[in-house]
Amino acid sequence: MNVEVWSDVICPWCYLGKHRLEAAMRGFGGDVTVTFRAYQLDASPVPEPVPLKQALAAKFGGVQRAEEMFAHVTAVAAGDGLTLDFARAVNANTFDAHRLIAWAAGQDLQLMMIETLQRAHFAEGEDIGSHATLARLAGSVGLDERAALDYLASPAGTDAVNADLAEARDLGIISVPTFVIDRKYVVQGAQEASVLQSALEEIARREGVDATQ
Repeated sequence: MNVEVWSDVICPWCYLGKHRLEAAMRGFGGDVTVTFRAYQLDASPVPEPVPLKQALAAKFGGVQRAEEMFAHVTAVAAGDGLTLDFARAVNANTFDAHRLIAWAAGQDLQLMMIETLQRAHFAEGEDIGSHATLARLAGSVGLDERAALDYLASPAGTDAVNADLAEARDLGIISVPTFVIDRKYVVQGAQEASVLQSALEEIARREGVDATQ
C-alpha cells in the first residue's frame, strides 16, 4: 500500500497528522510505503523572520482569534504528546525547507528530516526559512551540513517541489494534511490514529491485501 501525504512543514495539523499516521501504521501492521509531498499554506515571501503569532494575527483577523486557534491546536497536540510553542515559533516561507526534504528523501532520510524540521519550528523556535538553520538541522540527522548549504544556495530541488505543488492543484487539494492512498482513496485532515488505521484496513480489504504480511 502506498500513502502519499501532502503537507506543509509549518502546518500544526500536518505535524499532528504525521504522528497519527505513524501510530495508525503501527496498529495496521501491513506493508505501507509513505511519501510526503510538498504543499505551501502561504507562498508569500518572508523577507525578515517575525513571530508566528504576529504574522497569523494579521492573517486571521486579530490577536484574539489567533490566540483561540493557537490554544485549540496546542491542546489537541498535547493530547498526542506533541509540543507546540507558538510563543517561540517564527514565521517562514517553506519552499526551501521542502527542497531540503526532497534532498533528504534522496538519501532515505525524508521522514527524519520532516520530523526534525517540524520539531524545530513548533517546539524550538527555529527559523526554518534560513539556509544556515536548515543546513544545521540537516547535519543533525546525519546529512552533510556543508553539502546541504551548497544545495540550498543552488536551484536544486526546485523542480521537485514545484511538481508536488502542481500535482496538489491537479488533484484539487486545498487543505492539508491530505492522504492519498494508492492513488484511489483520499483521507483529509489530521484524523485520529484509529480512524486512519480503520481506513487502511478497509482499503486493504477492498483491494484484497493481507494486512498481516
